[in-house]
Amino acid sequence: MQLQQRIQTFQQDHPKFVPFIMAIKDNALQEGTVLGVTVTTPDGRKIESNIKLTANDIETIKMMSDPGAMS
Repeated sequence: MQLQQRIQTFQQDHPKFVPFIMAIKDNALQEGTVLGVTVTTPDGRKIESNIKLTANDIETIKMMSDPGAMS
């Protein structure tokens, strides 16, 4: 219950994030896609990483996005 409330609050605070994730899930999850993440701290420091998706990565992402698969 508490997790659901946190997720709802996150979605309200960041309304563009869920549509972005859905667009990725529907259009960009394919072998060879490079997934990059950049974190910028309040003091301006940047931490970056990326991975090239494999078939196993895609299967894991799909399993995590299906609530029934986790039980």
